[in-house]
Amino acid sequence: MGKVSLNQIRKLRDKTGAPIMRIKQVLQELEGNEKKAEEVLKKEGFEKAAKRSERQTSQGLIATYSHHSGKIASAVEVLCETDFVARNELFKELAHSLALQVASMNPKNTKELEKQDFIKDPSKKISDLVKEVITKTGENVRIGRIFRLELAR
Repeated sequence: MGKVSLNQIRKLRDKTGAPIMRIKQVLQELEGNEKKAEEVLKKEGFEKAAKRSERQTSQGLIATYSHHSGKIASAVEVLCETDFVARNELFKELAHSLALQVASMNPKNTKELEKQDFIKDPSKKISDLVKEVITKTGENVRIGRIFRLELAR
């Protein structure tokens, strides 16, 4: 494999969800530069995600989050194509993160939520988190309705 190690492939697979052979090919083309390879693979994944955006999302789950000893609560509807993906840990983790984001940042609507910086990693937008899950699961994933309640003072 030359300058490409199995560890590099495994790491990029976990980060991007790209096919192993594509990861190997990109790493070889970039002479083992992991950072550049990750950028290329993420860009390709986001392009594939855009193509999936027209697919129907009739499955999913509703995640809830309670903040400040129950004084703030949120609920987020996250939709996907199949029940199989809705039960996936990656999907559940996304839904939980979105509910946390809504409780903490109080977006007015889904569009505003998607534009926000992720509170756990400000280098990413919420829309990037969704695209990453689309890339890794191979399904269209989208944020449905969002709700936030705060105890009146």
